[in-house]
Amino acid sequence: MNLTKWQGFGKTALIALFSLALLGNEAQAQKGKWVKLFDGKTLTGWHSWQETSVLPQWKIEDGAIVLADKGGKDLVTDKEYADFELELDWKISEGGNSGIIYHVTEDKKYCCPYSTGPEIQILDDVKHPDAKAGKDGNHKSASLYDMLPPSDFTATKPAGEWNKAKIIIKNGHGESWLNGKKLVEFSTMGPEWEKLVANSKFKTWDGFGVSQKGKIALQDHGNKVSFKNIRIKEL
Repeated sequence: MNLTKWQGFGKTALIALFSLALLGNEAQAQKGKWVKLFDGKTLTGWHSWQETSVLPQWKIEDGAIVLADKGGKDLVTDKEYADFELELDWKISEGGNSGIIYHVTEDKKYCCPYSTGPEIQILDDVKHPDAKAGKDGNHKSASLYDMLPPSDFTATKPAGEWNKAKIIIKNGHGESWLNGKKLVEFSTMGPEWEKLVANSKFKTWDGFGVSQKGKIALQDHGNKVSFKNIRIKEL
């Protein structure tokens, strides 16, 4: 290789390295900052499960994302998240059921987000029969679904009222908050997590709760549910 070609190669390599450094710095700068996942007007950044766009059953009404009818499939973020703090408000219809699912692997070999992603439950605890299923209340609102119940069953506001949820996933530790109260704490990996899975309905589900990174999904369980003030902070 002659000197001119070598110098050209060196410049190209330096530019590539500089570009990678900029991208890395930009990604690092995003950590610790709140980012809106919903602007109150559009569904940019979301799609229906294994679709290229959002199905029409998901609508925007009065600044909220609303599942108006069944068949919209779970609403999934375009982006994946590892460690994060997620805040949102939710409102469930009378007798309704939904959930917030995290670390979702979107792959055609899985039927739906809850095949791989753990779920923080959303439920009408009074009128939906699932509230009495499971063990010790681990199907009620704010529970780590089918694994851990909330520590306070009175924290949930009734169907038709807004509830403020917060989910924190960081360094193998998870928390579920509702209306200002921390209701569930859990490990997201290791022996403690494996024990939770082994004692749940997911014990034979290949791929469940394995990934420490994935998409976030708002569940279509066939009942009307609303979400607003959705924001996330990568940790």
